[in-house]
Amino acid sequence: MKRWGSSGQAADSFYQVRPDCSQNVPNTKFKIKAGKTLSVRKWHAAFTRDGCLDIASVLSRIQRGGVHPTIRGEVWEFLLGCFDPGSTFDERDQIRERRRMQYARWKEECKEMDSHVGSGKIITAPIITEDGFPIKDPLVLLEATSDTQGTSIATGNSGNGIENRVLDKQIIDWKLTLHQIGLDVLRTDRTMVFYENKDNISKLWDILAVYAWIDKEVGYCQGMSDLCSPMIVLLHNEADAFWCFERLMRRLRGNFRCTQQSVGVENQLQHLASIIQVLDPKLHGHLERLGGGDYLFAFRMFMVLFRRELSFGDSLYLWEMMWALEYDPGICSTYEEDNTGAVVHKIEGKVKSIRQFGKYERENMKKRANDGDGPVPISVFLVASVLKENSTKLLQEARGIDDIIRILNNVNGNLDAKRACVVALKLHRKYHKKLQEKKS
Repeated sequence: MKRWGSSGQAADSFYQVRPDCSQNVPNTKFKIKAGKTLSVRKWHAAFTRDGCLDIASVLSRIQRGGVHPTIRGEVWEFLLGCFDPGSTFDERDQIRERRRMQYARWKEECKEMDSHVGSGKIITAPIITEDGFPIKDPLVLLEATSDTQGTSIATGNSGNGIENRVLDKQIIDWKLTLHQIGLDVLRTDRTMVFYENKDNISKLWDILAVYAWIDKEVGYCQGMSDLCSPMIVLLHNEADAFWCFERLMRRLRGNFRCTQQSVGVENQLQHLASIIQVLDPKLHGHLERLGGGDYLFAFRMFMVLFRRELSFGDSLYLWEMMWALEYDPGICSTYEEDNTGAVVHKIEGKVKSIRQFGKYERENMKKRANDGDGPVPISVFLVASVLKENSTKLLQEARGIDDIIRILNNVNGNLDAKRACVVALKLHRKYHKKLQEKKS
């Protein structure tokens, strides 16, 4: 493994691609740069003797040059709000232990409903009908253990009491998603050497199965496996990876919440339409005339946060820059709650200084003070930056929705994560400036 070294060190070696897939994967543009990237040394130096983190210095580094791959997992736990920067080493150890125990309880609960959970096997075909009857002897399992290859046939019971009809609708709904999770897991980051280890495949399936059970309102939707996979890669402990994913879903679950009346991501698409209408009315009018005024062609970018447009390493780089720019020190609740909601732990935090907020969040705080509007996620301005960068091509070449999709698909592998964030910040300022000009 490469060590921290010279400026401009490539980071591809940390997320190895299978040799037979190397031609189909874009190169990682992210470079480890001394003096810009958050290094192992700078990360460790940011902690006090007791373990409190100087989050302001960390955010500054991440916003300039991302995070060194060897410490990404532990840095992300703070960026996503798993831990309060004001917590001590001992407090975090206690919180981590409680969370691991909670995950183990949830996983055991799922295992009692379906014995494939935690077995090293994943389900790839339905095991139950919509009215609760088990499907007998399906060809549904893929062996996901490190010492076994190929598939196996499930000929026995696939869960406690499977011979009997399941009457609980919540259990039926959960069981109906398990095979879809399995199919998606098999397609997720299949170019990576990491997933040649079948233990990692089963770990991803287990986490998504448990999450689908505890978040019954949202359950499981396509795209979640792309969001969860990096957590498995970065955090060796399954429970720790689960909690990072759970915190990410707190930010994004609204995108996956759908009703008969609306698609969850619709709010962000509407924000995007408003932004382009203000910043580039000519482009907005052109997209509307082509039938793209609902901006559904940008759906995928929002759902999986540019995972398909970037290499694995660059998507992680983009995510951590986004989270650092949006960081709010209040993201992590100062209370740890047990299952009943009773307060069992409290971290005494200091009053948050403005330096502890990310650059984008600081600007949003000023905007909210002036106009009272709620914040728009930086991801909306990132998508707007992609459209602006391709504005000329869209105006000249797009004659229908298919052309719009084709042009945006050409972004795949060519998107520069750092530049996209810089442009997004500029568009954010320009958008609000134009809104203020309209009001005055």
